[in-house]
Amino acid sequence: MRELPYRFARVPSYLGFLVGLTIVIGGFSETALAQRNGFEHPPIDYLNAEVHDRVAVLAEQLKAGKANLEFDDRHGYLPAVLKALDVPVSSQTLVFSKTSLQLHRISPRRPRALYFNDDVYVGYCQQGDVLEFAATDAQQGATFYTLANTQQESLEFVRDRGGCLSCHASSRTQNVPGYLVRSVFSDAAGRPKLGSGTFTTDHTSEFEDRWGGWYVTGQHGSMRHMGNTICRGDEHEFDRESGANQVALERYFDANHYLSPHSDIVALMVLEHQTQMHNAIAAANYETRQAIYQSYQMNELLERPADHLSESANRRIDSVVDDLVRQLLFCDEFVLTDSVSGSTEFADEFESRGKLDSQHRSLRQFDLKNRMFRYPCSYLIGSDAFMGLPDEARSRTVAKVHCILRGDDQSPEYAHLTATMRKEILEILRDTHPLFGKDSPQPDTVTLK
Repeated sequence: MRELPYRFARVPSYLGFLVGLTIVIGGFSETALAQRNGFEHPPIDYLNAEVHDRVAVLAEQLKAGKANLEFDDRHGYLPAVLKALDVPVSSQTLVFSKTSLQLHRISPRRPRALYFNDDVYVGYCQQGDVLEFAATDAQQGATFYTLANTQQESLEFVRDRGGCLSCHASSRTQNVPGYLVRSVFSDAAGRPKLGSGTFTTDHTSEFEDRWGGWYVTGQHGSMRHMGNTICRGDEHEFDRESGANQVALERYFDANHYLSPHSDIVALMVLEHQTQMHNAIAAANYETRQAIYQSYQMNELLERPADHLSESANRRIDSVVDDLVRQLLFCDEFVLTDSVSGSTEFADEFESRGKLDSQHRSLRQFDLKNRMFRYPCSYLIGSDAFMGLPDEARSRTVAKVHCILRGDDQSPEYAHLTATMRKEILEILRDTHPLFGKDSPQPDTVTLK
């Protein structure tokens, strides 16, 4: 979907919480409480709450002398941190638009490299001052860090205290601190031409709107994207044909400065899905905690039982769970009109990390002919972030997914899931997921609001 330029499109992050009781009692309402309690305040307390994401754990290990990072003369601490955080080099994607922290280091001749696994993102710029990190905490969601990329005796990860949120907490991140992949119309210097509009992309995005300002390697047949291309002359002049089906990037820049000469199209597709999937999980987490917290505050005012959950809170939780389930089950996914194949071993490495069921199937197996994954249910349903959801959100999500996959819910939004797909996904989940296993509570025993 085309968006307004960012300077016009920003939405205050607290707007996602402005859902509440319409009845005002004693000068207070749950809506008013929601307005007063954004994610920087209890119960979230984003800027101050302790986190236990992978970067935070590594930072503690370094401080305690239980880990060490070797310095590389060409790339600084990049190879060492990728190894320590279990981030594959094959995940490398390259972005040349000036749309991130070290924008003065980024251009079509010197793109920024981004590496990721299921819950960590690492950014690297040639001759950059710092390495950039974003890591997913099971409770707090996206947390941002930097590490000076010059050789030093004492290494310290510096946690961001709000600066990154000017871009990473908006309507583009589902109104929580989160992640995004932006597609822009870039000029020859890498500057985005905001007057032409920008796109925040995920698995629902039209193929032709993806990866403006990014390099893309791999095959995609007759489909066209915005990658590998800059605007020339008039800001609306843009040639998607010239950047199509590229398997090498030497014509654009010197790839020898990077750990890999690729920016794999399959990695890019996974990155798009994963970033917004993480945001949906965090949004469900935040909204549920906010709803419960504000309901309990009202209980004190109204002298209700301390654990009473109001109708308003239930509606808020149900709404955010519905959004999460739609994201998990790839509702409105763009239908591929041609096959996609990557230029690296990323797809094989990604699939190899999947937990197999008794028939050797996994939610991480790709399709890449009609859709991204063979079994359209996000692998992040097994992530620490999903398992860290408040019980009220997690149990309702599991119950709703159960009902859809069993065929009890035939809502039009899930019509893309054939009976065979539903059966296969449910079988995989029952074999590989603790909340769907034979010994787990079945949907009939879980309250589905």
